[in-house]
Amino acid sequence: MNRILNSRYRFYILTGVGFLFWMLFFDANDLRSQFRNWWKAEELDDEKAYFQEQIEAVRAERKEVLGSQQLRVKYAREKYLMKKRNEDVYVLVDENGEPIEK
Repeated sequence: MNRILNSRYRFYILTGVGFLFWMLFFDANDLRSQFRNWWKAEELDDEKAYFQEQIEAVRAERKEVLGSQQLRVKYAREKYLMKKRNEDVYVLVDENGEPIEK
């Protein structure tokens, strides 16, 4: 009787250990995949924070520019190189071909 119980317990213990081993190393959601997903989630959280800051900066700039006609004209001239009919626009570039901003 004791031998039957020991073999039954041994079967369940070995089955449990095998199942645990399978889940930790061979399953689609193994430890490596979980760590990779966690790392990607951290990177995406960082990107989310960066883009939230950029959105706030654009909203502040938009609010400022839409405030007055003079600021709209200045913004259009600086960002989009717009000009009046009788004006000439000169764009200064550095050695890399990038426009020089003040």
